[in-house]
Amino acid sequence: MPDFQPRPGQATEGYDLTDRLGTDYYQVFADISAEDRAVWERAQSYVDEVGTQMQDAWDAAAYPLELAMRMGELDLFNDGIDHPELTRFSPLAAGLVNMEVSRGDGSLGTVIAVQGGLALRTLALFGSPEQQAQWLKPVARGTVPAAFALTEPDHGSDSVSLETTARRDGGEWVLDGAKKWIGNGASGGITFVWARVDDADAPEHGAVRCFLVPQETAGYTGTVIGGKASLRGIHQALITLDGVRVPLDAVLPGTKTFKDASTVLYSTRSGVAWSALGHATACYEAALSYARQRTQFGKPLAKFQMVQERLAQMLEELTAMQLYCRHLADLEASGGLRPTQASLAKYHNTRAARRIAAIARDLLGGNGILLENGVMQHMADIEAIHTYEGTESVQALLIGRDITGMSAFA
Repeated sequence: MPDFQPRPGQATEGYDLTDRLGTDYYQVFADISAEDRAVWERAQSYVDEVGTQMQDAWDAAAYPLELAMRMGELDLFNDGIDHPELTRFSPLAAGLVNMEVSRGDGSLGTVIAVQGGLALRTLALFGSPEQQAQWLKPVARGTVPAAFALTEPDHGSDSVSLETTARRDGGEWVLDGAKKWIGNGASGGITFVWARVDDADAPEHGAVRCFLVPQETAGYTGTVIGGKASLRGIHQALITLDGVRVPLDAVLPGTKTFKDASTVLYSTRSGVAWSALGHATACYEAALSYARQRTQFGKPLAKFQMVQERLAQMLEELTAMQLYCRHLADLEASGGLRPTQASLAKYHNTRAARRIAAIARDLLGGNGILLENGVMQHMADIEAIHTYEGTESVQALLIGRDITGMSAFA
């Protein structure tokens, strides 16, 4: 490519909008420990390493599995899981990793949620000693992709009504059903399949349990979902289970009811709040950098009153998101975090991230729709995290039930 030469009507080739500005107006993260900061910096280095390749992958709707699993090599999949065989991250360190990786690329933030927050956590909490001995470190190190299969084509927000079945046949379990939106569900690894026991003669008839299923098992078909306008750098799958046979010891013994699935989901809601913060930080800092660099009517955009007001609005929202996340981590570290408190953080932060992204995209004008400037990609990816791990409406109903003592679920 020839060096850029300014010409009339085009003084610059483009804008540098992806540099970290370290936005922390209230010094929310100024006092973090050296240990937590080292984990955060490792995540920053990873994002710098893969950022350009992931932008190309998002544009092409490709899933560079080797780049995603590189996080395992760097020991970034822990997500705050407490297990003797895993590196212990504080809740704050786990949150900062989620934030930083999502600031770089939302698809990679979702990889952490899937591989670490959902799959690894399920195995660590509920797996047998034998299952953990075989699979825990490979999943944590990213040598085996892992999926968490709960939602179904007909059951998203009402996943408690899942219809995938598991029945005993001699020395095996037989699984039948379908799952949808399953990250890593077609990546050649293992899938934790949640199913309802269909065995009228068994005391656990009707109970929801989880099964460890290698994806090469006969009858398991994972088909990548195409046509996504969000999280294009990770593949999510439609899974069909057609008489899938697994041994009796494929069931995770610690799973007894749907509440066990809920335990995993509650834990990952904090991660979604942090992920939203990462996206919002990227959008705000891109808008601030653009306002400083872009000249219109003979002066930088940053000198216009309307632009400064918009930047102040974004900073107000962003600072509130930071405060939510920091206090969430402190509550979790003290053992005092309640599930609905995580729901409130997700509810607030994904909504705030949408508002910040919309203002940033508008402030960038036409340049706001270019992927190279980041904002449009983050704006699209925020739409996915706003929905997954419980939609806005579901979070509101969970919070509403907690504060009123009355359920409004249908």
